[in-house]
Amino acid sequence: MQPVKSLLAYFSFSERLLWSCSVLFILVSFWLFGGQGWLTLTASLIGATSLLFIAKGNPVGQLLTVVFSLLYGYISLTFRYYGEMITYLGMTAPMAVAALVSWLRHPYKGDRAQVQVNRLAAKEPGLLALLTAAVTGVFYFILAAFGTANLLPSTLSVATSFAAVYLTCRRSPWYALAYAANDVVLVCLWVLAAMENPGYISVVVCFVMFLANDIYGFISWRRMGQRQAAGC
Repeated sequence: MQPVKSLLAYFSFSERLLWSCSVLFILVSFWLFGGQGWLTLTASLIGATSLLFIAKGNPVGQLLTVVFSLLYGYISLTFRYYGEMITYLGMTAPMAVAALVSWLRHPYKGDRAQVQVNRLAAKEPGLLALLTAAVTGVFYFILAAFGTANLLPSTLSVATSFAAVYLTCRRSPWYALAYAANDVVLVCLWVLAAMENPGYISVVVCFVMFLANDIYGFISWRRMGQRQAAGC
């Protein structure tokens, strides 16, 4: 019972409310629209939970991201979203492992439960733009060769995903806005899928809730960076 109380105390009221609403909407959409199996539901709940820990700068969030990436990669395969499958299994999952290592190596004042917020170097945004363009260009031809459904938004998802995982590894608050952009793309992708199979509506709701969590994550990291800069 004590660990549960400690976990509840770790999160603020607004964070607990955000997580509860995310879980509620995911569950309701799953039951109403006949979600694509328990695997989809499990992935959605793990993903929502991971975002809450990441918003706190806690490395546990990266560990949960690895699990989510594996499950989501398989779910994407079921609708021939090969871009999503390749992105999450070949990029997001490995980069989440790299981020986990980076976060554990850079705790704030020795606190393993909070990462040290990092400021990007002046030239780094330019480097990120070049790397993102290169990765996106390569992936476009790979996805086209696989006959990926909805090729253009799938390719855009690769771009936003790469930017997000790069910024996550670099411990930058901007990771959250990159993931928010990715969430918007994914909502569009799964809306297209849901038009063919209503069972995917639960996935749409999942990423709408992810969008809300990532917006909060950006706000949380900005505040965390300010507290750390003030030595709090």
